[in-house]
Amino acid sequence: MLRAVVTQSGGHVTGVRLVSADVSVVPAAEGEATEVEGTGPNPIAPETKELAWGAGSFLVLLIVMRVFLFPRLKKGMDQRYANIRADIEGADAVKAAARNDVAEYEKALAAVRVEAAAKIDAARAKLDAERAEKLREVNARIAARRNDAEAEAQAARAAARSQISAAVGTVATKATSIAVGKSPDASVVQRAVDAVMEGASR
Repeated sequence: MLRAVVTQSGGHVTGVRLVSADVSVVPAAEGEATEVEGTGPNPIAPETKELAWGAGSFLVLLIVMRVFLFPRLKKGMDQRYANIRADIEGADAVKAAARNDVAEYEKALAAVRVEAAAKIDAARAKLDAERAEKLREVNARIAARRNDAEAEAQAARAAARSQISAAVGTVATKATSIAVGKSPDASVVQRAVDAVMEGASR
């Protein structure tokens, strides 16, 4: 190690020199500097007791860490890993349960849809049957009314025909008696009128 040697004269610095650490400087008379060789202690070299205390402290710290701190640290890490693993397994279980619930829901929904479709088909068939029954009843009533109307019309036509036949027979009898001068046979006139009306109705 280098050391600085300062030379003073009259209270003023007159020179500065660098010398090695193993050279001792002895002050001399004013204006002189004397170098003396010597082997002094190295100021940065640690002493034996300092080395012993450092090594002992390190060994104590190592033992404390190995015996007390590291097992606690390892236990905490293992517990944290176990907690994380348990959380992952719990999440997987919840996910599987959710999938099962979704599958059951879809199965129940499909069953409800099938049941609803069956009920709709049954209701549609019932409505179709009721509508067909109502149509049959309405058609039967319409047919009955038509038959009644036709019967009434035929009765009215028959009554009108007989009245017309009688009136035509009377007119024909009078016209024949006026033209011929004598009254014709009523049966002959009636047959003639019936024949003419039959031909007209066709």
